[in-house]
Amino acid sequence: MKQHAFYSVPIALAALGNVTAAAQATKPNIVLIMTDQQRADICGREGFPLPVTPYVDSLATQNVWFNRAYTSMPSSAPARCSLISGRFPSATHVRTNHNIPDAFHGKDLTDVLKECGYRTAMVGKNHTYMNMSEVFDYSVDYGHRGNAKKGTPEERALGKFLQEMPGQYLDPSPFPLEQQQPYQIVTKALDWVKQQKDAPFFLFVSIPEPHSPSQVCEPYYSMFPPESLPPLLSSRKNLQDKGEKYMSLAALEDTACPNVQRDIPRLRSIYAGMLRLIDDQIRRLIEEMKATGLYDNTVFVIMSDHGDYFGEYGLIRKGAGVPESLTRIPMVWAGKDIVPRRQPMDDCVSIVDVLPTFCSIMGADIPLGVQGRSLWPMLTGKEYPKKEFASVVVEQGYGGEDFTLNEPVTFKEEGCYSGKEAGFDGLNSWTQSGVLRMVRKGDWKLVMDQNGRGELYNLKEDPVEINNLYGNKKHAATQMELLEELLTWNLRLQDPLPVPRNRYHFKRNPENYHFTN
Repeated sequence: MKQHAFYSVPIALAALGNVTAAAQATKPNIVLIMTDQQRADICGREGFPLPVTPYVDSLATQNVWFNRAYTSMPSSAPARCSLISGRFPSATHVRTNHNIPDAFHGKDLTDVLKECGYRTAMVGKNHTYMNMSEVFDYSVDYGHRGNAKKGTPEERALGKFLQEMPGQYLDPSPFPLEQQQPYQIVTKALDWVKQQKDAPFFLFVSIPEPHSPSQVCEPYYSMFPPESLPPLLSSRKNLQDKGEKYMSLAALEDTACPNVQRDIPRLRSIYAGMLRLIDDQIRRLIEEMKATGLYDNTVFVIMSDHGDYFGEYGLIRKGAGVPESLTRIPMVWAGKDIVPRRQPMDDCVSIVDVLPTFCSIMGADIPLGVQGRSLWPMLTGKEYPKKEFASVVVEQGYGGEDFTLNEPVTFKEEGCYSGKEAGFDGLNSWTQSGVLRMVRKGDWKLVMDQNGRGELYNLKEDPVEINNLYGNKKHAATQMELLEELLTWNLRLQDPLPVPRNRYHFKRNPENYHFTN
């Protein structure tokens, strides 16, 4: 629920922003392209040895990309609500995929877009508190399982297939490229874009893939054979090091997918093929916008909501913990006014920073209650406080005590196992119970839980986080530094809503920075 009523009148008026007629005429278009469950490092720009994302790689190296961009929580609804509201899950109250009706926020992205005179469209997956048909001028909803009841006969056929298939289809998909959802989504997005004339527009292209159900058509199915993929850096042998939540997820996967260890190489191959299919559709979208003259006045951001194990720890999909494979996300900014940097930005940024950045692009004030910060100064080559982006925090868990391996409830009784092959949900009472907080700073990463148990990793030397250095006297100074950083973040993220009703002035930096030069 929105909380505008809490604002005092002077603050509410200030939060609306003052957009002049001249600024309105020169506002750039904004295109947000979001995938679902795309791991950040499966790309050439980060050293992946296969051409999985060649177009976005080239776009990134000609514009700006972050190699330390993070989700707010490695779960779809919490992350996407953070994107739209600019608030962390502890503030939105959406800490699971089942708490969307509990969303708590002030003015959000759709409100700012409307106030700034933007025409708006969303094509693809929603999974937020937004009612797409109410807040966007044009919207078409796509889910992971398609739609077997609406759309063209071809779309209904694909929807029937997606709904009836198990969680993964290990053969080439019987549906060609033109019937795949990413292609259909880009087609509808382009149809809408080509009709825009006078007002600036915002387009949200939300692709449900490469999230399961895992399936991909030729030629993508055969592009990256299992034997061509680089070896994994961890396996089921490391589960004891990672703890009970990882072990419970492994047990669930083995229950739902008895052959999962045998199938992981093929599933990795399909995942890579899905990424290449998506990359080709992003190329199609942006190149057609270039051909129609829209590129030069448009800002593009390409990102994901969270990552994927991709076989790491002998696991698939997502669920347990806050490893880099799940928390770090791709983030590329391109287009109008972006100052190119061939090397990645090493600043730590978050999905919550996207809304404040859009506000800067539109010339609007950042709404009260937003916890993210504007990236626009750094994207446009201006000075910004490096200390502000020296670290980043990620949240996980819905609270309570941790579920253990010895709970009396079964996977099927809990609801995370449907009884069908590959029909499981890695986000469940075992993996999501309790509370985790993660902070990344430099090459180091600290994780703490509600019982005071800690993890400390050197990501440069241990990228899959197997060697826990927490409590190691050799690294006591680093541990203390990150504990202080995490405590500082915890204080910064205390929800400012509602702001005081009377007299007190609520002081903020225009970019929502806490540190300045």
